Amino acid sequence: MQRWKITIEYNGTDFHGWQVQPNLPTIQGAIESAITKFCGQSIEIQAAGRTDAGVHAHGQVAHFDLDYGDRPLTGYDLAKALNAHLRPHPIAVVNAEPVDNDFHARFDATNKLYRYRIVTRRAPPIMDDTHVWHVKYDLDVTAMQLAANHLIGHHDFTSFRDAQCQANSPMRTLDRVDVTSRPYDAFGAAEIWIELEALSFIHHQCRNIAGTLALVGRGKITPDDVKTILIARDRTKAGQTAPASGLSLRRIDY
Repeated sequence: MQRWKITIEYNGTDFHGWQVQPNLPTIQGAIESAITKFCGQSIEIQAAGRTDAGVHAHGQVAHFDLDYGDRPLTGYDLAKALNAHLRPHPIAVVNAEPVDNDFHARFDATNKLYRYRIVTRRAPPIMDDTHVWHVKYDLDVTAMQLAANHLIGHHDFTSFRDAQCQANSPMRTLDRVDVTSRPYDAFGAAEIWIELEALSFIHHQCRNIAGTLALVGRGKITPDDVKTILIARDRTKAGQTAPASGLSLRRIDY
């Protein structure tokens, strides 16, 4: 019995999130089906974290145990086989490697990086339609960063927590929240990145933060208002839940 660690990239647009759900397409379900087609075994995989419906990943990590007998199997061959059985799903195993039997994709993680992408221009971003949040107004990135600074550190994030969140506690530690801008096209459009790093996040935390920072960027609230919202511990005080399309799990550190 060998434990394997796989790193996965996927377009979450047409999936109902990571976790297996009856009669619904999910990332976990597609990968487990590919494993069964490859080796004939029904195997449950464990992920570092569950992404919501419509959320993407460039660096999701999962592990599973595989009994392949005495036959040789390299990480390259395993990834190649799984990718063959994943077609035509927009899911790819970009790396597979054998790990010790005590490795755990979730509990051994030391850091996670999420990136939220916003495109600001009047015309819709056709090529990135399912990978960004399209905002038709300019956003003040400097003000957004000032607001984001209030969120760094160990806080009660109830104001940015989904009502259906099942986490035992709203307490989380955000190690980094950076808001940066870069040109999106040759006509003045901007692509804004909100990057958030932490060991763990509560349900919709990244998207609720993005929605609130966008209000700051439009001048609807001030950067210091975000501190007030945080202290209030009241979800109704914060901004909208930003669309899932703009969010991607970029990297998990171990």
